[in-house]
Amino acid sequence: MRSVARSLFALSLAVALAGCASVGIGIPLGPFSIGVGVGSGGVNLGVGTSVGPVGVGVGVNQDGRVSAGAGVGVSAPIGDSDARIGVGVGTSTTIYDPNEKK
Repeated sequence: MRSVARSLFALSLAVALAGCASVGIGIPLGPFSIGVGVGSGGVNLGVGTSVGPVGVGVGVNQDGRVSAGAGVGVSAPIGDSDARIGVGVGTSTTIYDPNEKK
């Protein structure tokens, strides 16, 4: 169940970082999960961890903007495989923008 929550969190983080119109996937690696998303903001990569359905993490988009996010999600197995399908929601805030004037 923990890897499911991490996968879902990574997906929701990728979606949050990419914007409303996006698609993503999360891959659990030990206590962390790596998420990749593509959306209106371009390609995004995030890493996070979770407890139950709630997770936190950081991500970076193709322009180098770094964001911190939090999300929650649910999932269900697909047939007899280890694959799962789910839905999640998340929110994020920019913590570093290389294009921001100083």
